[in-house]
Amino acid sequence: MGALTVRLPDDKHQRLKALAKTRGAPLNRLIDEMTTLMLAEFDAETRFRLRAQNGNGKTQRGLELLEMLDAHFAGSKGESAG
Repeated sequence: MGALTVRLPDDKHQRLKALAKTRGAPLNRLIDEMTTLMLAEFDAETRFRLRAQNGNGKTQRGLELLEMLDAHFAGSKGESAG
């Protein structure tokens, strides 16, 4: 198992600790669950894009929607990852 150090603003750290407490889980488990969800989403999008590339062009609208979502979420992030 790997170890990871993450630097977060104090207020975000406290909110995550509170969230973990309300779920009755340690903060490590909460972070593990969040990363599992993010990786599942990434894998699903990757599979979709691969199938779209191998498809017959009927998935163009779906790809356009994904691009719109990517742009929306990229614009709504107030911080950059580091």
